[in-house]
Amino acid sequence: MRGVVERLDLEGLGVVRLDKREIHVPFTAPGDLVEVRRWRRKKKTLIATDYEVVEPSEIRTEPKCPYFGTCGGCLLQHLPYDEQLKFKSDKLLEILGFDVEVIPSPEIYGHRNRIDVVISTNGIGFRRRGTWWNVVDIEECPVFGKTSRKVLLSLREFIEDHKPSLYEIGKNKGFLRYVVIREGKFTGELMVNLVTSEGTLPAEFPSYFDYADSIYWSVNRTPSDVSYGDVERFWKGEFIRERLDDVTYLIHPNSFFQTNSYQAVNLVREVSKLVEGERVLDLYSGVGTFGVYLAKRGFTVEGIEINPFAVEMANRNAELNRVDATFVVGEDKDVENLAKYDTIILDPPRAGLHPKLIRKILKDEPQTIVYVSCNPKTLKLNLEELSGKYSVEGAVGLDMFPHTPHVEVVVKLKLKV
Repeated sequence: MRGVVERLDLEGLGVVRLDKREIHVPFTAPGDLVEVRRWRRKKKTLIATDYEVVEPSEIRTEPKCPYFGTCGGCLLQHLPYDEQLKFKSDKLLEILGFDVEVIPSPEIYGHRNRIDVVISTNGIGFRRRGTWWNVVDIEECPVFGKTSRKVLLSLREFIEDHKPSLYEIGKNKGFLRYVVIREGKFTGELMVNLVTSEGTLPAEFPSYFDYADSIYWSVNRTPSDVSYGDVERFWKGEFIRERLDDVTYLIHPNSFFQTNSYQAVNLVREVSKLVEGERVLDLYSGVGTFGVYLAKRGFTVEGIEINPFAVEMANRNAELNRVDATFVVGEDKDVENLAKYDTIILDPPRAGLHPKLIRKILKDEPQTIVYVSCNPKTLKLNLEELSGKYSVEGAVGLDMFPHTPHVEVVVKLKLKV
């Protein structure tokens, strides 16, 4: 059956009407004439699995990545960047109910500072879209940059020389599992982290990556298919560094950092513009991305984070930058008096704010809240729950993830008089 793609849904899939059905088609653009032969149901959505673009839309552009259309990492490379930004602005308007300007990413290729590459018997690369068991074999990831080609070439040389067993995904067997590549975009420092199951790593391994600033061997001792593990050993530097303006952050294999360093600069700047007063509570503080940056600008910062290792890294970052910021282990729902802070920064996981924290906010009535969200849908719910006492004073979107449907939002809330 054939039809014309009318629009993109909120997840970036093209929507076409066929025999009174709405079929959602990956990697398509409004105006594409598509032939759909087969689809599957995912909850209430019909997603095309066998399809062809018969006549491409005029708005299309040529993807830079040779693996686009099969690799599950990017979904929108076929759209010009201004069309991607329009899609994200429209998405925020539809979900939130008000206009939000989306700040474009300063770079749209070579911007990612981390990629997690599967090392499997059917390829070294990323999951094929719509599968967990299949891998698209790659030589380079353009959204990470040229260094990925160098690391993957070295990895293949190591495998060729030493013949270690590779990950059999369906059977959960094999020694080599992932290589995680991280790069400080503003420092040029490179980390290579090999994740394996339990076993013996040939002693020559680090010599294949002698150009890296930090080399790790991590062991995943669980049956889970994850790209991290216990640190078994490292060579050269324990950390690499990244800089956002005048702030330096330490990066460890098991610590989170915003994956687009170029846009992360804009993110911390936008948050700092919205903060009021002197005392700041940084909830979900992670490694201190916001807290240390704000402390560098003269704010007195306290941070709370549930992950003890992230807290350790945040305090290291505060010490490294010689700033007045303290981070402690704690849960969002257990915070004490919020009223003693001039501004509360909220950067929750995709699930949004804990109901107990929302009740605590409504009870303590802090004057200013800066809410950083990676999920506009849960942001919408949380804004509604706070709307009895708080009004939205400003909002800005940031495209942290070019070529994907994801968008970050920063909202400033003020206590109603």
